[in-house]
Amino acid sequence: MKRLPPLKPLTVLILLAVFSAFSVSAKHHKKDWIQLYNGEDLDAWTPKFNGYPLGYNWKNVFRVEDGYLTVSYDEVDEIKREFGHLFYKNPFSHYILRAEYRFVGEQVKGGPGWAFRNNGLMLHCQIPETMRVEQEFPVSLEVQLLGSLGDKIRTTANLCTPHTHVVMNGQLHEPHCTNSVSENFFGDQWVTVEVEIHGSAEVIHRVNGKVVMTYEKPQFNDGELVPGGYISIQAETAPIQFRKIELLPLPGNQAISHSGGNAPIID
Repeated sequence: MKRLPPLKPLTVLILLAVFSAFSVSAKHHKKDWIQLYNGEDLDAWTPKFNGYPLGYNWKNVFRVEDGYLTVSYDEVDEIKREFGHLFYKNPFSHYILRAEYRFVGEQVKGGPGWAFRNNGLMLHCQIPETMRVEQEFPVSLEVQLLGSLGDKIRTTANLCTPHTHVVMNGQLHEPHCTNSVSENFFGDQWVTVEVEIHGSAEVIHRVNGKVVMTYEKPQFNDGELVPGGYISIQAETAPIQFRKIELLPLPGNQAISHSGGNAPIID
């Protein structure tokens, strides 16, 4: 057998990096991921719509269609700020959340202009039972999902902060919505968004595997850190579908939730 030449130092370093990456990836085995959406029903989820009590699925907006978790407005003639949120049954603190989504169809009549192809993944949400009947959005961190169409060009996996703040670049960041550096996605194509969240420490947004935003220290408006909470899917007048919503618990994960702290409730 022909003897192979010795490896050059640079080659050795590259191979070690590859093996190291494979080792880290192997720790996140497929079996460790929790399928929040099982592809069949919404038994693990509870809806809450502005103007209605927890558990009432207004106009059947949240449903399963063709195997997809769907936000549909085909039973709605016109909307009047009946924004909705679909809460997963368990709270989390340290995890990676991965969702595959696409916008479909037209915005429902009566939807505000800013809500065009606009929904979100609401993280570190307050306890759903603490939301008031006339409350539009939960106290949370919103990973804003936006679609581009025609001359409406927008990034996705942005950050919005319903009665919360974060720290960016070492400074308190108070703007309500902040754009990521993602690509623009037109039409009804599938997009993968991943959020890595470490309790009240670091948060990382990724789109199709690329980091598009980082920040830290999620907190209520009064400065109290938010250690964890519930996850919800937003229905903000734009039809959307999810074919996968899964979660990987990270070290330190606890079933932590919050009621909104001393933060004011959104009207």
